[in-house]
Amino acid sequence: MKQLTLVVSFLLISVYSFGGNKDQNSPWNNYSQVEQQVQKTSFPDRVYKITDFGAIAGQDSILCHDAINLAIVTCSQDGGGIVEIPAGTYYTGPITLKSNVNLHFEKGAVLKFSTEQSLYFPAVLTRWEGLDCYNAHPLIYAYGETNIAITGEGVIDGQGSNQSWWKMCGATKFGYTPGVVSQKTGGRARLQMYGENGVPIYKRVMTPEDGLRPQLINIVRCNRVKIEDVELLNSPFWVIHPLLSQNIIVNRVKIMNHGPNGDGCDPESCKNVIIENSSFETGDDCIAIKSGRNLDGRKWGIPSENIIIRNCKMKDGHGGIVIGSEISGGFKNLYVENCEMDSPNLDRVLRIKTNTCRGGVIEDIFLRNIKVGQCGEAVIKINLDYEHNEDCHRGFIPTVRNVYVDSVTCKKSDYGVYIIGLKESTQVYNINITNCNFSGVKNQKVSITGARDVKFKNLLINGKEVK
Repeated sequence: MKQLTLVVSFLLISVYSFGGNKDQNSPWNNYSQVEQQVQKTSFPDRVYKITDFGAIAGQDSILCHDAINLAIVTCSQDGGGIVEIPAGTYYTGPITLKSNVNLHFEKGAVLKFSTEQSLYFPAVLTRWEGLDCYNAHPLIYAYGETNIAITGEGVIDGQGSNQSWWKMCGATKFGYTPGVVSQKTGGRARLQMYGENGVPIYKRVMTPEDGLRPQLINIVRCNRVKIEDVELLNSPFWVIHPLLSQNIIVNRVKIMNHGPNGDGCDPESCKNVIIENSSFETGDDCIAIKSGRNLDGRKWGIPSENIIIRNCKMKDGHGGIVIGSEISGGFKNLYVENCEMDSPNLDRVLRIKTNTCRGGVIEDIFLRNIKVGQCGEAVIKINLDYEHNEDCHRGFIPTVRNVYVDSVTCKKSDYGVYIIGLKESTQVYNINITNCNFSGVKNQKVSITGARDVKFKNLLINGKEVK
């Protein structure tokens, strides 16, 4: 009996010592550790109704941002709580969040933001396409705050359209006509020149005449942020843009934004981020991870890192999961699992885009259990020659390494795996595609240049194994 007990004890010790079924070499071993690092928000039960501060629903001639901002400031100064938006439609100008405030929408509450550009000036400190500047006040903005949230079953409508914000992109299909102020009439090029020449940030003050549209939600240098349950529509520009922030949770959010540069969620130089249970239908990338453009990104040297994306659905967009192109500060540790994508207007599933203006190291990218109906170009695309005609200082060599893609299925695409590296050096390496099945691939199954150590295991394309 003693001998049997010893044998059983030894077996139990062996199981626990070796982690049961856990694969000691799995690239996913740090996943739970990254998840546990994300700190969460918490708020007192105090409630401040915006209607008690003068907000009136249903009248588009009355803008409520003064009342909403007063409620937010009062709540924060009192030690925090919930600023409640009751059911009804409220028209507003820019809103600024403060520490320890949960901006909460009751079911049926709608915020509609004015398209009068002058309301969003004077400019505030932000980044625009990865470049530091003072630009139009985002529709909802926070700078240097701690413990903030936007929650509830309400709607935030930026009212972007071809008749308002979108035409400022300079494209005729979005309503641009000669004489309309747009980013292409000098503002975008001027800001890029500031970045390339290292002009001090305090001198980079953009004006309404520069036509650089504001984000819907821009969170800058903040800690502990939650965006949950809300529906976000018709942003002038990017929808959710956390910048230089950490401990961010985006949960059960619905994003519908078919405007130009209409990215869904763009964490930039952010750490410890979870994006989950959300849906994206966009005019640009669904989720795009960034860390600054060119000299600005390299100067700060702050990568994005520790980002989890799970249980999300992507429809229209240039890419489902995207890294870049403003990625000069680098990126590491992306975990994506259990997502669904399907649209003839979705171009790519995993997209990594950068160039020799950017530099930076992109590493440790992990995807598993992704189901795709169809995408327009490639299931997996890595491109180190993105925007090869960009006017910039070059010679900053980017690197993409340690990419693991497992159990991804796709029923229709032009390419399976599409990698465009550099001619002068091999900076794409250790790319691993396993247990994947891509059917309906119309053009090349695999197109690879400028890469090494690209390994396929149990990869089926159009029913045939690729080795």
